[in-house]
Amino acid sequence: MQRPRAGSVRLPLYDTSLASRRSPSPDSAAYRARARRKRRAFLTAPSFSFRGRNYTLIARCVLGALVLLGICFWWAWEVHIEVAFYQRAWIRQEVERTEPLAGCFDPRNVSPAYNLTAAAQAKKYDVQAGLPMRMGMDCYDFAGTIGAVPHESLLREGHRHNFHTYWRVDLVPFAERQEWMLKSFFATQNLPYVKLILWSNGDLSHNSYVMPYLRRYPDAFEVRTVNVEQLARGTKLDGSHLLYSKDNLAWVDGDLVRLLVTWAVGGVWIDMDTLLTRDLIPLLEHEFVTQWDCYDKKYQPLNGALMHFRKHSPYLCEAFHIMARSHAPRSGTTDWGSSLYLKLWRRVVAAGITPFKILPFCFSDGRSCRLDNRLPDPFKADPKTWAGGRSLEDGAELDQALGKVFAVHLHNQWEKRFPKDGWVDRLLLTRYENRLRPAGFAN
Repeated sequence: MQRPRAGSVRLPLYDTSLASRRSPSPDSAAYRARARRKRRAFLTAPSFSFRGRNYTLIARCVLGALVLLGICFWWAWEVHIEVAFYQRAWIRQEVERTEPLAGCFDPRNVSPAYNLTAAAQAKKYDVQAGLPMRMGMDCYDFAGTIGAVPHESLLREGHRHNFHTYWRVDLVPFAERQEWMLKSFFATQNLPYVKLILWSNGDLSHNSYVMPYLRRYPDAFEVRTVNVEQLARGTKLDGSHLLYSKDNLAWVDGDLVRLLVTWAVGGVWIDMDTLLTRDLIPLLEHEFVTQWDCYDKKYQPLNGALMHFRKHSPYLCEAFHIMARSHAPRSGTTDWGSSLYLKLWRRVVAAGITPFKILPFCFSDGRSCRLDNRLPDPFKADPKTWAGGRSLEDGAELDQALGKVFAVHLHNQWEKRFPKDGWVDRLLLTRYENRLRPAGFAN
């Protein structure tokens, strides 16, 4: 073999030193293995890169800015989101469907016990504003337009307006928290013209918290045991098994008793978890329920925690027809409460009849609204401000608002206590005690 001559240069094609630096063929196993390693490295890389530039710092800056903006937003705004789920089948059946009335408003069917004269007479005060009154103190100011002096016909000599409330003794004993409702009643109402009837599923006449009021106000207070069969006489529920519906929350049976006693006796219903703030007689020109709150719940806009109907009212007669023809109430629901009132209201107006009135939310439920116009939480220590920045240090503005509305509905919460020297203690409870002290109820 002939050796290369000295000084000759090997061509690159035959340079074995370059062979190790050449890229493998795309069809080779080495090329495919290298591609897989690159893909795995890209997917697991802790930072972003593009054309060799690292964007980790930029990503961290953006993330930090978003966190800072979120903190600033949370500091400046309080977010409230309410979500409710309704079955469409239930909406179609129980809400949208409007059946004709049963004939209770036919003059031939109206009970002689119903006071048609009082129902038809001109009213002194209007209790519906025609606006939702969500801004500022509009609702409280509107409540102040209802004066302290009622229509003259409501103050007839020897006539007493019935007020009703209810307590289930098998769930919770009647004790100090329940007594506050009694104190609020006797401290705020026009006693020569009213009578409070405390209904129960047991005898409360010997209860130590009830007996002092029976002795002190024999003409303005009494206790009765609920007899649903007797109360339902003359209604569509007379003899029905539905009369024995109940649940462990006292919602179903409480709503039933509410309707039965106002039908059989007539008068104002007040839930036991309520503190009254002023005389209710000026409202009694009207038959009414109350607005649930200022949020205008589409399918549950009405509440019966404070309501008024005259004895054997055609409105209640129609309500019993609806109850008798509908499915049995579901446990722990407002099927015989808010849902029933809405159904009744829609049927009444569909028949061309003037409906019962709806008191604005703040008249009895001022704590159920937005932050800029709700009452402070009754069960927490006083904040520095309330209702959109109004001062609570001296309580003057809050005291003025409470003097315009008629009640504060507490929505159960029986296990909670009122804070010592809180606004409920100062502006309501202490004043009840002071007004009742001459009657011998001082603690």
